[in-house]
Amino acid sequence: MHHNVAILWDELLAAFTNMEADRIYFLDRATGDIFFLQADQEESVWEELDQLKDRFLEIPRFDHAAERQLLSGFNRSHDNDDLRRLLEHSLTGRLPYANAADILSFFPEEEARLDEMKDHLLSTRVKSWLEEHNLFSKTTSLRAVN
Repeated sequence: MHHNVAILWDELLAAFTNMEADRIYFLDRATGDIFFLQADQEESVWEELDQLKDRFLEIPRFDHAAERQLLSGFNRSHDNDDLRRLLEHSLTGRLPYANAADILSFFPEEEARLDEMKDHLLSTRVKSWLEEHNLFSKTTSLRAVN
């Protein structure tokens, strides 16, 4: 079954990039609305949501493991040895280490390339998730509503 609902692309991407463990995002299949609940909601709220699981889909978040995997793949894909060493050190987590975003701020072209890789990864992931839940297919186009 294919559903015709308008889903705000920017809101959906924001939910997919959520890295806050205490926020769980959902998509309302009937309206296309996106909302979140705090992880520590009362049990009755979760029970009610579970009863309506065909309507409300939990949106998977972009966790630290996915971010590390993206950064590792990016680090293997460029030719700058200095940047590679800095990023490898930041990925090990051993002190002293810097945040990868801070390191990349000194390499604006590479930072832009990583942003493009992340955008592509997220777009692919979101489209696959939508297809999996019959909200999008390769034969239809996404309607971004701004």
